[in-house]
Amino acid sequence: MSFQHLGLIAPLLRAIEAQGHTIPTPIQEKAIPRVLKGSDVLAGAKTGTGKTAAFALPILQHLDQDKTANRLPRALILTPTRELAAQVENDFKVYGRFLSLRTAVVFGGVNINPQIRQFQKGVDILVATPGRLLDHLGRKTLDLSRITCLVLDEADRMLDMGFIHDIRKVIKCLPPKRQNMLFSATYTPEIRNLADGLLKNPAQVEVSPGNTAPQAIDQEIYQVSQDGKRDLLSGLIRDGSWHQTLVFTRTKHRANKLTKQLVSDGITAAAIHGNKSQAARTRALADFKNGTVQTLVATDIAARGLDIKHLPHVVNFDLPHVAEDYIHRIGRTGRAGERGEALSLVSGDEQGLLANIQRLLKRQLPVRQTPVTGALKTSQPAAPARPASTAVTPGGSPQKTRTQANPAKAKPGMNRRPKNTSWLPTGLKPKKQAAAWSAV
Repeated sequence: MSFQHLGLIAPLLRAIEAQGHTIPTPIQEKAIPRVLKGSDVLAGAKTGTGKTAAFALPILQHLDQDKTANRLPRALILTPTRELAAQVENDFKVYGRFLSLRTAVVFGGVNINPQIRQFQKGVDILVATPGRLLDHLGRKTLDLSRITCLVLDEADRMLDMGFIHDIRKVIKCLPPKRQNMLFSATYTPEIRNLADGLLKNPAQVEVSPGNTAPQAIDQEIYQVSQDGKRDLLSGLIRDGSWHQTLVFTRTKHRANKLTKQLVSDGITAAAIHGNKSQAARTRALADFKNGTVQTLVATDIAARGLDIKHLPHVVNFDLPHVAEDYIHRIGRTGRAGERGEALSLVSGDEQGLLANIQRLLKRQLPVRQTPVTGALKTSQPAAPARPASTAVTPGGSPQKTRTQANPAKAKPGMNRRPKNTSWLPTGLKPKKQAAAWSAV
C-alpha cells in the first residue's frame, strides 16, 4: 500500500514525497485511517517505526480542513523529554510545509518569554513537556479551550518519569469533547489504566509485540572489567573508524567522565544529560548529527526521542537497571528498516542485569571476543600464555605458586579457589592489567 491509498490530501503527499518516503510503515498504515475517521486510538509499536507520522499526518489534515480565524492551539502533543518535543515539532513542520498551519514547542530550561510571544502571534499545533505547559497555564499565558485533539507520545516513558499527576492536571484544562490518542512503545498495566480513563472506545493498533528489539539491529556483548571498558570503547571507535556512535552510561557523572576520557584519547565527544542546559544539549545533539562530534555520550534521557538518521552504532557502556530501557536505547539505531549495531560492555557486576535483559528478549545475546587492540591506546602484542603453575599478582607480574609447607604461616584466603576471570581483557599494560584485576 502507498500513502496515496490512505486518504491523505495532496499537500501532505507532496511533503511525504519530498522526504523520500513512498510506502507507509505498518503503524502508519493502520493508524492513519483510524485517526482520520476521528476515532480515539491506543497505539503501540517498536521504537523507530514511524509513530510520529502516524498521528502528525492526520492531525495536519484535520486542522487544515477546519480552518479558523482564532489562532488558539487546537492540537496538543505531550512528550516526556525536551529532545522528543523538539523532534516532534520538527516533524510537524516537515510534513506541514505546504500548509498554512503554525506549530510551536514549549519545554523547560529556556527563557519562557519567547514562548509567550509565540502564543500571542497564534499557534495551531502545540508540542510540550508537561512541566513547562503547566507553568504557562499557571501564568495564564496559554488558553487550551479550543483543543480538539490530544496526543500522549511515549506515554509509558512519561509515567516512568512521574508525569501522571501533571498529565491529569493538563487534561482538566482541556475541553471534554476531543479526539484522544495514546502512543507508546510498550504496554504496561499503568498504561492500560491511563488509557481506560482517557480514551473512549479506542481503536487499538499494535503492529509488533511489546518489549522486542527491531530485527534489523545486530546485538552483541563484550565481557570486560569495569576498568577495561574505557580502553575497549576507545579502541573499537578508533580501530573500526566509527564516525558516529551513541554511548549510554548509567549516571550523569559517568557520562561527563567518559566524555573527557574519550577526548583525551583523541576522539571528539560530547555529553548530553539532565544537568546540561538546554542550549548545551541542543548544541551537542546538533554537532553529533552534522558530524562535528564523533561520539555522543548520554544517559537514559536520550533513550527515547532521539531520531538520528543512519546512526550505525549504539554502545551500552553501562547496562540499564530497567531491562526495558535496553530496548529503547538500542532502538536509536536500525530505524526505518535500516541495519544497525548495538554493543554492550558487560562487567562482572552486571551479569544480573544482563540476565534480566536476555530474559526480556527471550534469547541469549552472542558474546564477542574482546580484541586486544580494542583495549589498548596503542597496539601491543597479546601477553604470552602463562604456565598452569603461574599466578598473576595484582601488580600484573607472574609469580610461582608457593607450596604451603607450614600451614601456620599460610596467609588467609590463599587456599581459596581462584575466581573466574575468563571475562577479563588480556594483553593490557601492567598498570591497566592491575586495575582490571582489582575489579574482580
